[in-house]
Amino acid sequence: MTTGVIPGGQTPERRPTDPRMPQQQRHDPAGRSAPHDDNRPRSSVITARAAASFEPVGRSVATARAFVRDTLQGWGFADIVDDAVVLTSELVTNAVVHAGTHAEVLCLRTEDGVRIEVSDHYPEREVPLQTSAHPMAGPDREGGRGLQLCAALATRWGVDYTPTHKHVWFQLNLPERPVGTRTAGPALPTDLLPLADGRVRVAVVQVDRKGAVTAWNEDAEELFGHPAAEAIGRPLTELAAWPHTPGTGTGVAEALRLSRWEGSYGIRGADGRVVQVYASHLRVRDTGGEPSTVCLLVRDHERAVLQTPARVPAGDQSTAQDGQNADPFEVFIGSPAPDDLDGLLQRTVERARDMLDGDSAFLLLATDDETELEVRASTGLPSARQRFARVPVEAGPGRYGSARMPAVHDDLGAVPGAVPLLTGTGMRSVVTVPLKVEGRLTGSLGVAAEAPGRYSNEEALRLQFAADRIALAVESARLGELERLRRGSLSFLVEASDLLAGTLDRDQTLALMAQMTVPTLATWCAVYTIADQASEPYLSYVLHEDEELIDGIKSLLSKVAPPDPVPTPGARVWTVPGEVAHQAALRTSMRSLGLTGGPTHRVASGIGPTLATASAVGGETVVLPLVARNRVIGMLVLGKPTDEHFRQEILELAEDLSRRAALALDNARLYSERTAISQALQRSLLPPGTPDIEGVEVEVIYRAAGEGNEVGGDFYDLFPIGNGAYGFAIGDVCGTGPNAAAVTGLARHALRLLAREGLSGPAVLERLNSAILDEGDRSRFLTLLYGEMRPQEDGSAELKVVCAGHPLPLRLRQDGTVTPAAEPQPLLGVIEDLELYEETVTLDPGDVLLCVTDGVTERREGTRMLGDDGLADVLTTCTGLTAGAVAARIMRAVERFASDAPSDDMAILAMRVPGIHQDA
Repeated sequence: MTTGVIPGGQTPERRPTDPRMPQQQRHDPAGRSAPHDDNRPRSSVITARAAASFEPVGRSVATARAFVRDTLQGWGFADIVDDAVVLTSELVTNAVVHAGTHAEVLCLRTEDGVRIEVSDHYPEREVPLQTSAHPMAGPDREGGRGLQLCAALATRWGVDYTPTHKHVWFQLNLPERPVGTRTAGPALPTDLLPLADGRVRVAVVQVDRKGAVTAWNEDAEELFGHPAAEAIGRPLTELAAWPHTPGTGTGVAEALRLSRWEGSYGIRGADGRVVQVYASHLRVRDTGGEPSTVCLLVRDHERAVLQTPARVPAGDQSTAQDGQNADPFEVFIGSPAPDDLDGLLQRTVERARDMLDGDSAFLLLATDDETELEVRASTGLPSARQRFARVPVEAGPGRYGSARMPAVHDDLGAVPGAVPLLTGTGMRSVVTVPLKVEGRLTGSLGVAAEAPGRYSNEEALRLQFAADRIALAVESARLGELERLRRGSLSFLVEASDLLAGTLDRDQTLALMAQMTVPTLATWCAVYTIADQASEPYLSYVLHEDEELIDGIKSLLSKVAPPDPVPTPGARVWTVPGEVAHQAALRTSMRSLGLTGGPTHRVASGIGPTLATASAVGGETVVLPLVARNRVIGMLVLGKPTDEHFRQEILELAEDLSRRAALALDNARLYSERTAISQALQRSLLPPGTPDIEGVEVEVIYRAAGEGNEVGGDFYDLFPIGNGAYGFAIGDVCGTGPNAAAVTGLARHALRLLAREGLSGPAVLERLNSAILDEGDRSRFLTLLYGEMRPQEDGSAELKVVCAGHPLPLRLRQDGTVTPAAEPQPLLGVIEDLELYEETVTLDPGDVLLCVTDGVTERREGTRMLGDDGLADVLTTCTGLTAGAVAARIMRAVERFASDAPSDDMAILAMRVPGIHQDA
């Protein structure tokens, strides 16, 4: 993969010639000129390009998605990365899976967006003629959706054909995102200035156009622990812990390009911990025109130091002094970018607070079913940390209990719980009004004050008027965010499904489940597994975005009862971890202060969670069942830190992920069980061991073809018969795999049983032949070399051999000559009446007898085959070697003969009578 910058002024139409992109003709499916032809302005300038080629294998689709995602995120194109990934995935799938060819992907960055080109090599496809019609594939088909998706998502797209290539391109333009500047507020009296604990340190970090740190002041060193010498030159993306939700939010690269940006994120300190900061970014350029970004950062709880005051602009103060109070909404309406939902909501609550001179304000958005309201923005409330918390639309009976109607509460102290969001905040009076679009409830806006009786119906009408004016903009921005979230969710689930389908290992599946959820969906997660219906849930995996907290959470969860394995779909809240961690941490803190008492709830000894652990699990914790094949096989637990809650969209995405993860986990379980059974059965077909024979060296090498197979159609055996005699056999059943292995087991066990009955070699093989024929349709023919060996007192060994259709054994003498040690006879399992005979062979000291199966002699490389002669040539080089060295040299020669993996089982049995000088 190559990436580089192309000098300005070069357009895509005039890029250098490329051998894979000859002069092309464009056609639409109906034969007319393509309506989506490339009609880009000729002034589009390519500023960067990245290209990669992918092999025609299934895993290339995921690699192509990752390539496009990494490229676009590196260019800062977060707004269009999800659409680009979905389109690239479909087009590369068409190339490498359906067309079965290599695919080339080219990304071109322009000033207004990105152009991505996917080419495949499909010489069998003819160039469409003007009269031919190629209807587009239906959406329910497995393939052929690429052009439909291009038409739906891309700004422009086209298809080019040549006799050797098909070339599909699409263009995605960046959405216009107007950036404004926020005005400073009027001078404030000293008693109204925000409070700060001790010295406020403001880190000043400057970042160049490539995202690398160029300045790092002393306060930055103090806050984050990185010396300036270590920080300067590093990309800010290595230090920034940027919050990420699929399809929504501003990325760090995008934020650094905006003329002005404010918000919260984290900086990873030298100790590995994340310091939550509030930042204000300002885009500047030097006298030479080189752009950079200045970042001012403070601790998140000191955000008031940097946050721009949302007060009436100074230019309007004279009007206010004349007694004509300016409505801040008159200044606000239309100023935020329409798709910046968070900015729009935050500015709304700030202006609402200022308009009614309140102490706090909050805005909630309705869920799809309008039964609950979700906190999306607030100011002046400690519950700002409770983002995405939910309250019911109908909080109580009567007009004042419903968010569908305006309501004024003079004194919340008299009606506790009337506004759940304000419980414990010190607010006494509040006015709330609904946000409605075409009569449908879309949200609720409220302003509160610390003094009772502050608001009347007149203020409620003013706030309702403002809410009516902003409701449509809020709903439009919410729908835009929801659409981006859904597109991001689609891309996320595609990636997750691909990763989960790529493994059948249980432990790896558990790790993937956790890594996909943290930190994208949750701050921490735990996976419980259930072996069977009678087993209790078992804590199998724990992950937190801060690795130092994993052990504490694992210790906590291992000491509390697991959640109930309820098969009901959807997320349910689990409060036990937060409650137990809080109580244990409180008791630990009281003991450290020399106090006694504390919570009476008994916690199992040994938990010892620290305050950090209690804070990590102190937010909302939800449990999602892992259901596969109508059985609960586990639970996925997702958690947030203190006072944080999950969005409904994130929970729905987590539920989709849990269904896919459950099936992948169950498949891994089934695969592990089947593999364990198969391995146990296969091991039972192998000889228990090779006996030590005095005066004879024996070495065996066995390789079964096929992944996961320990036994195939080839087999060997060496066993004592009695009276100093030993039986040996090497055979080959027709075929490979389990069916051949079944005959292997029959043959090996029958040989041992018959040989120990005192039968001669021919009689043993004749009875084995009858047993194989008795198997009927399951029978397979068998080649077999069987013999009996007796070591002699003079140091030689006498062998009686029967070779039934098997490759002949080879005898290597001390002088290097190689000769066959037997004659061929009929194989087993074909005819009933066999007339076999045995031959006697004497191995003198230093001689070697080599027995192999046809997987050795029939080893192929193209049209070449090792053969009997090739095996004999290799054996002649083994003079003087031990039996183990002979077998190893033969195996190396076989493996080196061809580059491909062996497709047939192989067995090698080498027996050698040591020379007299080697007896010591």
